[in-house]
Amino acid sequence: MTCRFAVKSTLAISLLACAALFGAAEAGEDLIVKYDQSQLLRLPRPATEIIIGNPAIADISVQAGNLLVVTGKTFGITNMIVLDADRNVVWEARVMVRRDEAKVVNLQRGTQRQSYNCTPQCNPSITIGDEPGFFEAISKSAEKKIGFSEKAADASTQSGSQ
Repeated sequence: MTCRFAVKSTLAISLLACAALFGAAEAGEDLIVKYDQSQLLRLPRPATEIIIGNPAIADISVQAGNLLVVTGKTFGITNMIVLDADRNVVWEARVMVRRDEAKVVNLQRGTQRQSYNCTPQCNPSITIGDEPGFFEAISKSAEKKIGFSEKAADASTQSGSQ
């Protein structure tokens, strides 16, 4: 009896660990998504309509009918309701967007925080809640980098089409 309970407990713990590892959630459970990252969610049947409580927190798009891509846009909690063609609920859950703490270093100076992504070298990272001056400087640098990339892509597209 004790051995059978131990095996069942170990199996249950293993299944919970696998679900956590792959981000799987059952209908009605909280779906946890990391800030600025996407997660796949496979539905039991195709979706035709998605309702998001607060689209500023999470963005959801449908891929191939029953596959959703959930992207964490900012920290917080919202909900989503997925409907099928007959307007029946396919999926309903809270969506929690949280910070990815893996390989992140926070430099705390009093009440001011600066975030760095250390994969493998530490570089500044744009994270909501960081000290405003730091956040602004890193945001501007990122925008400039994107602008350089877009100009280079436009130039190569134009030279390739001539």
